[in-house]
Amino acid sequence: MKAHTTNYKDTFITVADDTKVACGTIPRSKGDKKTIAEMQYELLAENPYKFTSDDILFQVFADRNDLTEAAYEQARKQFFFKGQPCFRASPLTKAYGFGIHCDDQGKMAIYGLETPEYKKFITNKHLKLVKAMKSSK
Repeated sequence: MKAHTTNYKDTFITVADDTKVACGTIPRSKGDKKTIAEMQYELLAENPYKFTSDDILFQVFADRNDLTEAAYEQARKQFFFKGQPCFRASPLTKAYGFGIHCDDQGKMAIYGLETPEYKKFITNKHLKLVKAMKSSK
């Protein structure tokens, strides 16, 4: 069974062209349950360059589905057996004003649209730049 991946290397995912924010905005819960954006944000903000895209997407899936760690290995294989949307489709890049840098090992960190680091990444000739997907068509 071939596993799909969402990982990027040496890449910066810029915010969507149609984002409505001018700076990185921390996602907030809606009710009792954390949103996907909030869960992704917490993992990335608290652990810069520790996780790949695959790691983050699977951890959010596992947490939302109350998986036990014993079930992770098999569940991860099944999760990536089918292609998954990458971080270009993440609410962080589409709606919350965060760009995502993926280093040479695919480990990720987020940067608000307003930060000097964001501006440096978008002018770095050694990085591949990809835009987040637009929210509207």
